[in-house]
Amino acid sequence: MNQHLSIQFEVDMTQIPEVTHFFDEQSNTFSYVVKDPHSKACAIVDSVLDINYPAGRLSYKGADEIIAFVRKNDLKVEWIIETHVHADNLSAAPYIKDKVGGLIGIGEHINIVQDTFGKVFNEGTEFQRDGSQFDRLFSDGDSYQIGSLIGHAMHTPGHTPGSLSVLVDDG
Repeated sequence: MNQHLSIQFEVDMTQIPEVTHFFDEQSNTFSYVVKDPHSKACAIVDSVLDINYPAGRLSYKGADEIIAFVRKNDLKVEWIIETHVHADNLSAAPYIKDKVGGLIGIGEHINIVQDTFGKVFNEGTEFQRDGSQFDRLFSDGDSYQIGSLIGHAMHTPGHTPGSLSVLVDDG
């Protein structure tokens, strides 16, 4: 007897976050703007500043492209999420926060990475290694709002001991 099982899924496309990516050629990385489809609320994920090591100069080009996108679309930045500390670029989160607002969040295990980098770069005791540079330190399973969307933080050590993955859904 040959039985067929038919399953149908209905997807409400109005519930899917709108994701726009930005590719940074110098560091070969992606940054993302995740927008709530029901409001102007958004989150920015893994924004970068580039550094020209030989010249010792910073570039704001990629961050400025994200800022221009946010302003052009009249978006409200609620969160600037860092999935980990990057060794190949610098975070643009403080720069973007200064220009368009938002809270900066990262995984709670950032202190492990800060301690390691503080020693490697001989930062001495002035460099705080407790995550106090961020507005929120996410624990595994924490959630946060992006308009009507809910962001979920998942501790995913690997690239760094403090790496964080993000799942965004409609709750």
